[in-house]
Amino acid sequence: MTNLVNGIAKITLSTPFAVGDVNVYVVKGDALTLVDVGPLTDTAWQQLTEQLALVGYTPKDIDQIVLTHHHPDHAGLLERFPSSVNVYGHNYNRFWLYRDDHFHDVYDRFFLQLAIESGLPEKYLPAIPKFKSPLKFMGQRNLDVVIKEGDVIPGMEGWSIIETLGHAQSHLSFYREKDGVLIAGDHILASISPNPLIEPPFEGGGERSKPLLQYNASLKKLMDIPISLAYTGHGDTITDVHGLIPRRLGKQDERAQGVLEMIKGNRMTVFEICKLLFPSVYRKELGLTLSETIGQLDYLESLHYIKKENFDGIYYYFA
Repeated sequence: MTNLVNGIAKITLSTPFAVGDVNVYVVKGDALTLVDVGPLTDTAWQQLTEQLALVGYTPKDIDQIVLTHHHPDHAGLLERFPSSVNVYGHNYNRFWLYRDDHFHDVYDRFFLQLAIESGLPEKYLPAIPKFKSPLKFMGQRNLDVVIKEGDVIPGMEGWSIIETLGHAQSHLSFYREKDGVLIAGDHILASISPNPLIEPPFEGGGERSKPLLQYNASLKKLMDIPISLAYTGHGDTITDVHGLIPRRLGKQDERAQGVLEMIKGNRMTVFEICKLLFPSVYRKELGLTLSETIGQLDYLESLHYIKKENFDGIYYYFA
């Protein structure tokens, strides 16, 4: 039985992704809000319908949808809801939720350039459009209302918005001050560390984001907020957020120190480091493993442990 506890019900849906099940949340206030919706599959829609019924609702009862971020396991089912249901989220969701020619053009150019700079051999370049393959589990739907930190969501009185960029460039978390409850999306998870993913800057200009540095800063931001428990996008609810954050940051630093040891005495491309870090996975999950590798290099560079040089359009890293 799914219950509304303090106005919140957790609904767990299966996904076609390696991460496994995703959690979405019904929040009862002046409006009935669904935070995240799950992937665009018939199975997830059926599970959502069945679990909503256990708390006395149907999908038609949902007044509004609020997104933690745009990834298809969280935003895929949007198109199954009528256009009268407003979708709230970070501005960056706009590009991902309704993907036009501009989206595909910017995406493909950005990742082709990144792949070349990372030293990918030419035979791997045709794999780049496949980075988008998870988007088949995401419908086409416009974002209705852009929200940011400091805004108030109508119908969710008492909840504030915290910008928690890193895992995605659209990531928001939602905090209820009266009892310290956080709906954290994928910003912090109980048993795994989320992968901060590199994403294109769709609004032109500017350097690429450095998601691991953003992610660490967003984690540290939570240390100043009295959180009693965090409802997460995957896995269990977290009751000791402030105890978990230093462990996550420590683990991440350890991984980066391992990368530093690989680089010492060498001049290496991102791709060479990626193959050493993920010898069995890099071929199958090229986009994810490159993101993770570049994140560790951004981190080491920010601490001035390593430097990079551009030679013939390829970056070489050295300590």
